[in-house]
Amino acid sequence: MPKMKTKSSAKKRFKISATGKVIGSQAGKQHGMIKRSNKFLRNARGTTALCPADAKIIKGFMPYDR
Repeated sequence: MPKMKTKSSAKKRFKISATGKVIGSQAGKQHGMIKRSNKFLRNARGTTALCPADAKIIKGFMPYDR
């Protein structure tokens, strides 16, 4: 049986934690910072765990990280 392929875009943007959660960067910080509040920018630093519905989709792209 051949190896399953991993989506390259997903493996560059997400990782799976030891407990199985999908970790990704916060949304809304690519451009347009001038119109966002300072509170939003502070709260959107770093990474966060994806919601279960989105995590299920991403885990399908990364078959060996389950």
